[in-house]
Amino acid sequence: MRNWLVLLCPCVLGAALHLWLRLRSPPPARASGAGPADQLALFPPWKSRHYDVVVGVLSARHNHELRNVIRSTWLKHLMQHPSLSQRVLVKFIIGARGCEVPVEDREDPYSCRLLNITNPVLNQEIEAFSLSEDISSGISEDQVVSVTFRVLYPIVITSLGVFYDASDVGFQRNITVKLYQAEQEEALFVARFSPPSCGVQVNKLWYKPVEQFILPESFEGTIVWESQDLQGLVSRNLHKVTVNDGGGVLRVMTAGEGALPHGFMEGVEGVAGGFIYTIQEGDALLQNLHSRPRRLLDHMSNLHREDALLREESSVYDDIVFVDVVDTYRNVPAKLLNFYRCFRLNWAVDRTGKWQELEYPSPAYPAFACGSGYVISRDIVQWLASNAGRLKTYQGEDVSMGIWMAAIGPARYQDGLWLCEKTCETGMLSSPQYSPQELTQLWRLKEACGDPCQCEAAAGGA
Repeated sequence: MRNWLVLLCPCVLGAALHLWLRLRSPPPARASGAGPADQLALFPPWKSRHYDVVVGVLSARHNHELRNVIRSTWLKHLMQHPSLSQRVLVKFIIGARGCEVPVEDREDPYSCRLLNITNPVLNQEIEAFSLSEDISSGISEDQVVSVTFRVLYPIVITSLGVFYDASDVGFQRNITVKLYQAEQEEALFVARFSPPSCGVQVNKLWYKPVEQFILPESFEGTIVWESQDLQGLVSRNLHKVTVNDGGGVLRVMTAGEGALPHGFMEGVEGVAGGFIYTIQEGDALLQNLHSRPRRLLDHMSNLHREDALLREESSVYDDIVFVDVVDTYRNVPAKLLNFYRCFRLNWAVDRTGKWQELEYPSPAYPAFACGSGYVISRDIVQWLASNAGRLKTYQGEDVSMGIWMAAIGPARYQDGLWLCEKTCETGMLSSPQYSPQELTQLWRLKEACGDPCQCEAAAGGA
């Protein structure tokens, strides 16, 4: 007999309940449910009996209200059902640790990376790249060179530039410099350098001004230098240039961290010039840095209160699995893998054939289920748990699952009633993005009419 695991985002109406009511397999025989010896001490103990279906609800630490709505709607119905309550186990999956960096001080609200700005260079123009005095500026064989960077605090780029060729008298080259927003085909800025129009020389670069507008926080861009001559560019790899980050307001990204625009993937990663920029909203930045110590104290106090509330919640309801990760959106795939380790059943980690090949070389995602929910069989859970230490996590748990599944090629079944957008359809198995209040109201309609969508329509026409 097959066993199933259901993974849900916390804002679905009642996907698991619909699924359980459609199950037709007989009750299982009793079996030992002993977990692995290395199970983390912070995990709550599993009940000893065997279950047909285990439902994991990915939940953020602060979502107390939404968890309580689930407990008072479809989960309550399940627990009171004489048969399903014996066959289905439901657990909320929560990171054991909160992020110790206040949201205002993170590089982005979805990670736990500190926005590490110190001594920002304000009220002056900054050259992003420079060459050391002892490095020669000879021409390379590279025709196209590109570098990707991420803006951590708003800046304005005023000029684009190319490196000076010491062997030339004046400027004797034809070079195009373009700035792209990551994954966009059309350039934001373009500067063309030629002997009649070479711009202004500053230090070891020639610069030309560009149209100015603010590049916001989290902007990811790529600068591409392209030679229009038969000769290559004056270029250096990233290790041989000095990056002037203005005190931490931008970061150069190496291959694998950023996304080069389509069509420039053949370009060599490096630097063939630079750009000049200024930091915006300097007074607000200084005020933000000045208030960091007090903000950190308040945030740590809130984390301690949150820990206490979660311990109490777990003690009262006994339906939480704490996984050993920092609870942020970027760590949702890691939460998923840690949850599967509760399920390790001593399968061998080393495998042969396609089950052993875990590397994902393709630049395009394979097919994957949207994040509102999906169902996987027991053998897949066992494989994921046994290989959790070797699986790379990507930007989302749904994308990560699709990539992991591409390694083993399981049979896929698509049900159109698993909805990926917030909408209401008769018989739907999932519909994400509902607030606690909306979820409560939909469940009331379901209890009153049997179908919240038809009940809504009837109420609207009355």
